[in-house]
Amino acid sequence: MKALMKLAVETPKRDNTEYHHAIAAFRRAFAEADAALGPELRVRTKGKWKRNGDYVLKMTFKGKASGG
Repeated sequence: MKALMKLAVETPKRDNTEYHHAIAAFRRAFAEADAALGPELRVRTKGKWKRNGDYVLKMTFKGKASGG
């Protein structure tokens, strides 16, 4: 048990900086779309893993006037 605790303490922590930047960018984009399109805002997301290991997230914002 002691060895397991030591391993947990010594394990390098994951750097979540890029994740936090991506979430902040999503929040800004959502706020801008909400201001531009109004309360009828709809958000559609589509994500997929690429062969190189990257995860790509596509967001589509639509308003009532967009015809959808």
